[in-house]
Amino acid sequence: MAKQILQYNQMVEEALRAVVRRALSEVAEYGLPDGHHFYITFRTTFPGVTLANYLRERYPTEMTIVLQHQFEGLEVDEDSFAVTVKFSNKSERLVIPLRAITVFADPSVNFALPLHAAEQAEEAAPQQQEKSAPASSSGDGKDKAGEVVSLDQFRRK
Repeated sequence: MAKQILQYNQMVEEALRAVVRRALSEVAEYGLPDGHHFYITFRTTFPGVTLANYLRERYPTEMTIVLQHQFEGLEVDEDSFAVTVKFSNKSERLVIPLRAITVFADPSVNFALPLHAAEQAEEAAPQQQEKSAPASSSGDGKDKAGEVVSLDQFRRK
């Protein structure tokens, strides 16, 4: 029976996206609190991203939008959000899957979440498993029972 490796990176990504979803949901319901504004960077090539062709041509791989003054109709569901924003005084409706987001920031409170677009995370997962595999075995065919790891290297100084 093969050992199941806990996918902590994936768990953390899901938790961080839940923070983004909740922040957007609260703004959709109550509006932006005074002084707050969001910078949201996302991959324009990600499946499910909907934006005008001229925007896709101008931002072929990645785009950042600011939700501050000129946005409306923010709607959030389990997997994506939709919002109407203005570009050169022209309103455009965008649909953005949460998994397409690479950065979510609220500079008014010095808060930023770097995220991995889902395709990048899926590509990195097998490499991460390959790097982790040698640490779980001794190389002589015998599985190690466990290993003690010092947490001091992860503590803030």
